[in-house]
Amino acid sequence: MNTTAAKKSNGTAKSNGNAKSNGSTKSSNNTKRKSSASAGKGEADSMLKYFFTDELKDIYWAEKHLTKALPKMAKAAMSEELRDAITEHLEVTKTHVSRLEQVFGLLGQKAQAKKCDAMEGLVKEGESIVEDTEAGTSTRDVGIILASQKIEHYEIATYGGLAQLAATLGLTDAADILNETLAEEKEADQLLTEIAENDIN
Repeated sequence: MNTTAAKKSNGTAKSNGNAKSNGSTKSSNNTKRKSSASAGKGEADSMLKYFFTDELKDIYWAEKHLTKALPKMAKAAMSEELRDAITEHLEVTKTHVSRLEQVFGLLGQKAQAKKCDAMEGLVKEGESIVEDTEAGTSTRDVGIILASQKIEHYEIATYGGLAQLAATLGLTDAADILNETLAEEKEADQLLTEIAENDIN
């Protein structure tokens, strides 16, 4: 009887020991998982912020490039209303450049430009349209509007995406600034449509 009791007692002790050991192992694994998940999130946020900053540099270059291209497009337009709209948007574009510099400041960084291949291509397309159409014709004005709206649509897509990224990263002030510019780009696109419908076509 004593021998049997001793065996049972040893078995129970081993069982309890294993249970405690397994419990400790599970707890340790859970802690590691939480730690790993937390680190992964931080890394993801860091990568997202890097991408956000890189795209800011891209659109910063694009806006500065536009300040040089818009006067040429305005000069080439025949319609006075179209010229006025482009000239007015030039001033708005300068404001957009300043706003982007504000966003860089909110990130604690100096404003930097990275060549935007898309904007360079869109501006070249606009220049080609001017070269390939006759001066003082509605055809040239239609071409300028088409080229301008392609640029606006690119900017609308860019600012919309950047505003959402800023919100995701918790950069509320930056998101507000970007959304303000987004609204103005949409207004410019709408104005070009109205000029095409009412003044040219």
